[in-house]
Formats: sequence, C-alpha cells, structure tokens
Amino acid sequence: MLTLTYPIARTTFTECVRQPIYFLILVIAAGSTVLTTAVSGFTMGYTESGEVSGDDKLLLELGLASVLALSVLLAGFIATAAVSREIENKTVLTIVSKPVPRTVLIVGKWMGVTGAMLLATGTMLLFLLLGIRHGVLTAVSDPIDQPAIILGLSAFVLSLAFGVWGSFFYGWSFPQTASLAMLPLTAVAYVLVLTQKKAWGWQPIDATLKPQVMLACLGLLLSVPVLTSIAVAVSTRLGQVMTIVVCFGVFVLGLLSANLLGSRALRNEPIGQVLIAEPERQRMSSMEKPGDIWFITAETGLTVTPKPGDPFFFAASPNGVDRPVHFRPFVNPDPGSGGVGLAKREAMITLGVAPALVITAVEGRKLTVMTIGGDDLRVQRPPQRGDYIFLTPTSVNYAALGAWGLVPNVQFFWLLDAVAQNNPVPMSHFGLLVLYAVCQVSVFLSLAVLLFEKRDVG
Repeated sequence: MLTLTYPIARTTFTECVRQPIYFLILVIAAGSTVLTTAVSGFTMGYTESGEVSGDDKLLLELGLASVLALSVLLAGFIATAAVSREIENKTVLTIVSKPVPRTVLIVGKWMGVTGAMLLATGTMLLFLLLGIRHGVLTAVSDPIDQPAIILGLSAFVLSLAFGVWGSFFYGWSFPQTASLAMLPLTAVAYVLVLTQKKAWGWQPIDATLKPQVMLACLGLLLSVPVLTSIAVAVSTRLGQVMTIVVCFGVFVLGLLSANLLGSRALRNEPIGQVLIAEPERQRMSSMEKPGDIWFITAETGLTVTPKPGDPFFFAASPNGVDRPVHFRPFVNPDPGSGGVGLAKREAMITLGVAPALVITAVEGRKLTVMTIGGDDLRVQRPPQRGDYIFLTPTSVNYAALGAWGLVPNVQFFWLLDAVAQNNPVPMSHFGLLVLYAVCQVSVFLSLAVLLFEKRDVG
C-alpha cells in the first residue's frame, strides 16, 4: 500500500508547490506580516505580564488570523488542482485504470496536499514569529530590530535569487524552487535573530524565545491537515470556485460552532464564581464524607439567591460540563419548613437519600455546603477559586452535541486567548488537539473516499 501511496503523494506535492498561486500566497503573507507589524499600534501601550503584551497582542492576533485565512484559501486552490482539475481533464484515468484503489489515490492526494500546506503554513508562521520578535513600534523613540529586518529580508531575497538561479541555469520551476528554499532559509534567519540583540550583539537564544507563542503557532499548524482533508473531500465533487466557497463556509462555521451548536448542546447557567472555598475542619478537605462542611464565598453578588436545601454544583467551565462531582439533585422532603431542619447535621446525614451536596445556609455571598447521604460522595476535587457555581446539573441536547462533534471546531486550534491572558497551555491539552485532528482527518478522508468511489471519471 505504501509503495503505491508514496509516488502519488510525491507527485501531488510537486504539482502543488509548482503552482504560481502557491508562491503568490507566500509573498502576500510576507507583505501582510510587514503591514500588520506597522499598523498594530492601537492599544495605547496597554501592557500585561506575559510573552506578548500591549500592541504585540494585537499583532499576534492579526498575524495568526491572516495565516489561518490564507491557509484556507491556499488549501482550496491546490486541492482543486490536485483532484477536481484532474477529474475534469480526465488525467486521473491514467491512475484509476491501473490496479490502484481509489482509496489509495485519495490518501496519496491528501498526503501531497498536506505536505505542501504544512510547508506554506510553516513559512508564514516563521514570518509572523519574525514580526513578533521585532514588535510594534509604539513610539518614534522605540528602537528598530535590525537583526529581524536584515536577516528576515535576506532570507526572502535569497529565496527569490535561488529560484531565479535554478530557473535560469537548470530550468527548474521558479515557484517551486523559491518556495522550497524559503522555509529553511527563514528558519535559519529566525534562529540567528534569536541569538542577536536588537542593536546587534550576542545573547542566549532563550532570552527572546517565546515558547507559548510557538505553541499557539503549532496549534494553528495542527489545523492544516483538517483543512486539507475538507478541501480534498469537497474537490472530489465540486470545481475550484465552489471548493473555495465551501472551505471558507466550513471555516467560518468552525469558528462559530461553539456559539451556534455548543451553546445548545450543553446548557447551564452559573449563578456566580468561587472566590474562597475552605472546609470547616481540615479533616473535611476531601468533601466526600457525609457531614463534611465547606464555606464558599462568591466573587460578586449571586445572580440567583439560593435557598437552604438547594443542590450545589461547581465546575471550571461556564457550562458546567466538567463537573468534578455528579449526583442527582437533592429534593428537600419538607420544603414548607424553609430548610430550617436541613441545618441540623445529624438529620442531613441520616436522611436515607443518595449522596449529594446541599446548601444549608446562605449569608449574602457566603454559602455553607454540606455532603449528605449515608454513603461517601465521589468528588474528583473540591471547589477552588474561579470555579462556576450552579444550582442544576448541565442539560445535554444530544442532537446538537452530535452536530457539534461533526463540525470541525477551529476554536480548539486557536490557542491565542490562553497566550494573551498569560495562561500556560499544558501539553496534555496539546495532546488532545493532536487526537482531535486525527479524528477529524479520519472522518473527512472517509467522506472523500465515499464521494470519489461513486464519481464517474471516464
């Protein structure tokens, strides 16, 4: 199987990087980075601690958005040339007429398109990293980053010169030669820039290295295989214009899927957030034993005033889907008492109901919460600062949840918000991104195979 897939992938990759639009997108990305760096000074010098602050936050956001938009556009162009145009020109018959399964053809085409897209997106992200290193000039007195400008421009010019030289002396394709040379030359330029101060002078690489920004770039890079799988699937049935339109439509839907579908799939309304959470005694810190009491203080006024006897839920997310404790909502057997009887600890433990967390007292923003029931309550962790407070469990709309799972959620690959707010991205989350990308690619490649199997190419 690999012996059949590799030649198709290699040929597709070569055809993609030879297209003039491929090189043109890289030139546009380079110009966009220069322009974005020059015009991003709109935050009035607002600064925060973190790898990017002030105007550089806007620079990073605009730069990543530009790279993502250009990647979607490029994926539509080169996927169409690799699949749809070959079907229209009947050149695909030379492959399918041989003992080559159509599945192998689609997978090989996807691998070639993905390789070309990773090369282009990687180059565009390196342009952005050079722009981030230079930073936005918020005042006339700000020093210009000479190494970033000179070395970055040198890498770009050398790529063009190498393309002209190869085309003139050896007849190589200029877009292909210049594009292939641009990635390593820009990477070398970026590494050299990291070793230099803004006014020249050696420094340790980690002095200006931004690991979290690079993780955000890698997260965006992980979206490329998903975008190419969508483009390949669409191009098996549609032409170039419609492929680009559908790719952008899926891209926009992926950005809005959390609001359009996620908000309907998982619904809950928090009444506040935890400011202070502490047990009555140290031995109650697990919150699992019947009779354990915790004092919860909300950050601000609660949107709904709970009553003694109401269940208590908490979670790190505002929709409550990641609740550390699950139980059926407790029902006060004597609601007419106003919950007075529930304040007695012995009565709470011996109610003979399933384990639960119940609010026993309310004093302004301060809640007293008790574990009830005759058995231990399974609590993954106790409440902590920043958790959201709920009075009901999260309701699930399985139809919306299924649709939300099928639509590629581009927001998952958008790690900019965490970087801008100085929240380190854990590697476990990055591992989940890889798994999510693999699942999405598998779904859309399967769809591409199904669409192409029924396509008449004769």
